[in-house]
Amino acid sequence: MRQIILLCFLGLFTHLAFCQTDPLTQSYGARSQGMGQLRLFTRDAWTFFNNVGNLDRLEESELVAGYDSRFGLKELSTYSLAGGIKSKVGTFGLGVSSFGDQFFNQQILGIGFSNTLGIVSLGVKLDWFQTQIEGFGSAHSFLISLGGVAELGPKTFLGAHFSNLNQAKFSRNSEQLLPTLIQMGISYLASDQLSLSAEIEKEVETKPIFRTGLEYKLQDWIFLRAGVGSNPSRINFGLGLRRDRFGFDYAFGENTALGVSHHLSLGYKLGK
Repeated sequence: MRQIILLCFLGLFTHLAFCQTDPLTQSYGARSQGMGQLRLFTRDAWTFFNNVGNLDRLEESELVAGYDSRFGLKELSTYSLAGGIKSKVGTFGLGVSSFGDQFFNQQILGIGFSNTLGIVSLGVKLDWFQTQIEGFGSAHSFLISLGGVAELGPKTFLGAHFSNLNQAKFSRNSEQLLPTLIQMGISYLASDQLSLSAEIEKEVETKPIFRTGLEYKLQDWIFLRAGVGSNPSRINFGLGLRRDRFGFDYAFGENTALGVSHHLSLGYKLGK
């Protein structure tokens, strides 16, 4: 009986939580959040979660940590860590994320690899995903994701990411599929100070989501960001600070249906 209740709860939660809050569908890092939750092109270690194919475009090895506070509810908060380690054969990535509280929580633990071949960077990632409900037990599964970025010119990039290609379920005893996302987009470097990006995201059973955002380098160490998204409508703003090897990012987001959220990220570059 307990296992049946758990599976029914998981099926209901899939539809309630698919609003960019759970670990599988949210964007990671305050830089991404500040640009309207864009995921395909941000060149920091958060790309391990957002688009593993872009990981090899990191200039240096990097570690990042972040906290997401959504709509004033600690039950929708996320703590996360990620890293990208450069090597002669490519870039290795790792990440861990925890969403929820002691009563309901979800965790991701993943590893990935990305390499660049000519103008194309490709990556693959394996995630272990667990859902736990106090009093009912836990369920887990493995997901495979692929991503890539193609440099069409010195200022134009195309990106794509496909998550949960193996169509994993919540558990071996469940018929409920985890979200399978397809994301595609384009990024344009308008100048040394300004970058513009647009993306579309589609899940098998939901309407497509459109996002667009920009990042402006006000000074060598100050970055301003803004972005909008659809389904539901939302607007985001962000600020980034860079000094030597350290980085700090903050983002503010407003969802027309749910309210406001705050996102904080810290980063440290380890060197090449």
